[in-house]
Amino acid sequence: MTHPASPFSRGSHGRLTGHDLGRFTGESLFDRIARAVCAAGCLPRKELYEAWEMARRVRRMCRGGRVVDLGGGHGLLAHVMLLLDDTSPGALVVDPKLVPSHRRLHEVLVALWPRLEGRVTFVECGIDEVSTTASDLIVSCHGCGRLSDAALDLAIGARARIAVLPCCHDHVHCDTGELAGWMPADLAIDAMRAARLRQERYRIWTKTIPAEVTPRNRLLIGEPIDAA
Repeated sequence: MTHPASPFSRGSHGRLTGHDLGRFTGESLFDRIARAVCAAGCLPRKELYEAWEMARRVRRMCRGGRVVDLGGGHGLLAHVMLLLDDTSPGALVVDPKLVPSHRRLHEVLVALWPRLEGRVTFVECGIDEVSTTASDLIVSCHGCGRLSDAALDLAIGARARIAVLPCCHDHVHCDTGELAGWMPADLAIDAMRAARLRQERYRIWTKTIPAEVTPRNRLLIGEPIDAA
């Protein structure tokens, strides 16, 4: 007796490998990136879809500028941001502890897109050691806990553009604005983050990525009004 194949979940934590190449046979940019991720064999499936879904929404609103990827892990988001908009001069991937396999993914992507050579820098440090300017575009995909707030702090301090996909909300230390009686605490925290950007004279966009990729799918994008 044969059993039907299990559905291909875009939110799976399983690694993409060469066995998955047959799922991405097209010539779209996404399929080509997906095949590169499969060849590298080091990235969870959900990270591919999170990076892609976030990057393409951010690039509709924010073009150019150095990309500063906070909590960047393997750096896929930074690479995709450059591939979607080649007017950005480069990207800085920051993480307190870089995963060794980030080198493998970077090498595979550079082999396919030589124009990425020398344009992506990886730095192992805390956010407080990062210097940014008003021309930068700061991003953080699944900024856990206070990381999303630290990204907002950095952007506001430099009057830089910002895009965060918050994750693992800290109900104790993050600001709910006393709104948790009306809405879930996670949503209250993100609503206060959006309100903070508005108060700091940012134009904001509130988006979502598909919930099947991640249930923590609220994307907040901001641009200083004086730079718009």
